[in-house]
Amino acid sequence: MEKKELKYSLLLLITAAIWGLSFVAQVVGMDSVGALTFNGVRFAIGGLSLIPVILIFDRKKYTKEERAKLIKYGIILGVVLFAAATLQQFGVLITRSSGRAGFITGLYIVIVPIMGIFLGRKAGKFTWIGAIFSVTGLYLLSVQDGFGNINLGDVLFFIGAFLWATHIMVIDRFAGLVNPIRVSQIQFFTCSAISMICAFIFEDVTVSSILDGYLPILYGGVLASGVAYTLQTVGQQHVAPAKAAIIFSLESLFAAIGGAILIHEVMTPRAYVGCAFIFAGIIVSQFKFGGKTPIVDHDKI
Repeated sequence: MEKKELKYSLLLLITAAIWGLSFVAQVVGMDSVGALTFNGVRFAIGGLSLIPVILIFDRKKYTKEERAKLIKYGIILGVVLFAAATLQQFGVLITRSSGRAGFITGLYIVIVPIMGIFLGRKAGKFTWIGAIFSVTGLYLLSVQDGFGNINLGDVLFFIGAFLWATHIMVIDRFAGLVNPIRVSQIQFFTCSAISMICAFIFEDVTVSSILDGYLPILYGGVLASGVAYTLQTVGQQHVAPAKAAIIFSLESLFAAIGGAILIHEVMTPRAYVGCAFIFAGIIVSQFKFGGKTPIVDHDKI
């Protein structure tokens, strides 16, 4: 692996850690507010948290065309993010099973390289092998009681896996075309606006309930949204989407670690074996095989 790719892969690893540890925050937060309200407030905070970053590091004066491109890509990402995050939140509410959620959502590891085939971004042999290792690890880590009874929540997770894969592929398409921090902020505000509109229609939104869950909402807004999604956008500028998806599979590992430390969940021997498979998948995916990965022609987007 080249040094530049390793550097940006580490950014994606940090992203996976933040997302994994945010699972507890999501569960605790929804004890106070509804799923739509939680997403609406946390993504609004995520967008606001980027204001000082933009003021310090991005003083560029954008042309009308550049601003239009930023808004266009940001809105597209925001809509996909809203759909994926909403399905995940409601899936958790229905199944009440983090294991099923982690495994089914983690299927985007396989979906991403499949999507890449249709978009001219074929994954190498070792990426596929790494994906198989990681999916196996996710199953061992997350699913302890099998899939005897498929329910609506499982269906939502499965559809959501395609949306998370789409989010990764869309970011790959836009990477390098727009400022990652600016486009992240627009996608957060877009997702927040749609979420809050739906929340006021379908949920009971009150200031007191939001204040009751302020700690998990802040974590979800500042770290899991503002920091993590921006790191994802920056990191994917130099990491192929299939490899990025495999690195993101570590999210389930960090979720398990967070659960063990913060809410005293017990890791079984089966879960430790799953962790080993995930690590193996990430390592294998970084091996080189044959020629270079095809480059996407961004000018044709």
